[in-house]
Amino acid sequence: MKYFFIFLLIFCNIVFADSKEKRTNEITKNLKCLVCQGQSVYESNSDFAIDIKNFVKQEIVKNKTDEEIYEFLKDKYGQNIIFNPTFTLSNSALWIVPILFFVIGSILVFRRMSAK
Repeated sequence: MKYFFIFLLIFCNIVFADSKEKRTNEITKNLKCLVCQGQSVYESNSDFAIDIKNFVKQEIVKNKTDEEIYEFLKDKYGQNIIFNPTFTLSNSALWIVPILFFVIGSILVFRRMSAK
C-alpha cells in the first residue's frame, strides 16, 4: 500500500509538471521576443526571452490564468509583445488601411481596364 501511494504521488507530479510545461510553451509561442527580430520567446535564447519564460513559469505556479499573464505583459510591454493582437480602436488603422488600399487599387485597375 505504501508503494502505491509513492507511485501515485510520482505519477501525479509527472502529469502536472507536463501540463505546466505545455502551458508555458503555448504562452511563450504567442509572445514576441522584443530583442530578436521575428522570433517568439519560445524560440529565442536571449536574456529577455529567458526572463519572460521564467516569469511565465512562476505565474503558472501561482495559478494565474493565461489571460492574466497576457494582460500583465501587455500592460508592461504594450500590445507589441503579442503575436496576434486584438482589434482595438488604437490599432484599427493597422487592420483597415491595407483593406482600403486594396479596394482603392482594385477600383483604379478596373477603371483603367474598362477605359481601354
